[in-house]
Amino acid sequence: MADDAQDRRLPASARKLRKARQDGQVARSRDLAHLAAMGTGLALLIAFAPRLTDWMRRLLENGLRFDHKAVDNTGTMLERLASSGIDMLFVVLPLGTSVAVVAAGSAVLSGGWNWTTKPLHPNFSKFNPITGLGHLFKVDQLTNTLKVCLLALLLGAIGAMYFQAQLPEFASLISMPLPTALAETGSLLQGGMVLMLIAMALFALVDVPLQRFMLMRNLRMTFDEAKQEHKDSEGNPLVKGKIKAKMRELARRKMIAAVPSADLVVMNPTHYAVALKYDEATMAAPRVVAKGTDLLAFRIRDAAKAADVPVLEAPPLARALYRHAEVDQEIPAALFGAVAQVLAWVYQLRAALAAGRPLNAPAPAIVVPPGFDPAEGRGTRRAEP
Repeated sequence: MADDAQDRRLPASARKLRKARQDGQVARSRDLAHLAAMGTGLALLIAFAPRLTDWMRRLLENGLRFDHKAVDNTGTMLERLASSGIDMLFVVLPLGTSVAVVAAGSAVLSGGWNWTTKPLHPNFSKFNPITGLGHLFKVDQLTNTLKVCLLALLLGAIGAMYFQAQLPEFASLISMPLPTALAETGSLLQGGMVLMLIAMALFALVDVPLQRFMLMRNLRMTFDEAKQEHKDSEGNPLVKGKIKAKMRELARRKMIAAVPSADLVVMNPTHYAVALKYDEATMAAPRVVAKGTDLLAFRIRDAAKAADVPVLEAPPLARALYRHAEVDQEIPAALFGAVAQVLAWVYQLRAALAAGRPLNAPAPAIVVPPGFDPAEGRGTRRAEP
């Protein structure tokens, strides 16, 4: 569509170029392949001209030699024909293989190596005549058609002018002996092919960058396509936000579920809560099993009270643990002393409850090392008993 083509102003992204190569869309120059094939064929003919001339002379001599045995026995003619065919294959196959290899190499040179079978997959939409008519009038198709027509006219004009200029030499071949006529014919053909190769080289110099330009133009993107590709590669922000929110909620639920297994919850009465667990047999140091602020801190406190987990209000220690310790990780070594005091008080509290007597020892006054309490600018904070 015209309006869609006008909107395609952005260059193709690396992802789109990669996908295009997977689909078989590569800038290939047919003129370069034709030039390489024809040039290779001419070079081989020139290099092996003496041998080819001698081979053609012997082939014609054997094919045109008859005797009474050959006339009387038709089977001999078939054997001679088969032998001549095999001799031709020994010459034509290496020549054709060399030309094919060079032509394939020129295709790789112009567009790079690209192995894909996707273009071989059946595409029934190509059988739609309406779609086919639309492709005929595309700019790229018209450009390639015009280029092919110009090349055909140029090569035909070169061949006609060369034949006209060399007409006396071609006419004189009839009066020459066969070996001389074959050598002279090869020389005349080489001259005409060299002129054609020069014309094809000029077209190839134009066609290689032209094919790449047309491919890049066809792969240009609209702003909506670029935006959608960015979303596909980086992720839709709305979806990513929902996923992150879901993951945070799952992490919170996991922490709340781990609170009943904790030995102690250290709180700032209104903002922070950190649940600690220590098992002397399996842990080298106390671990944080849950932590949170504001509403999550209250949820941790409520879960601890519901599971009869002791809750100690120690604002400096709660702030220090929240800032410097992570969930499922050991507490920093600098806080070992402060945490050991509160754990000792918890063990005393549990022992007293188990014995059915009240705990006369007050909650310890906790002092955190300098630099660990985020609020230490307001002075050293101690836990209220």
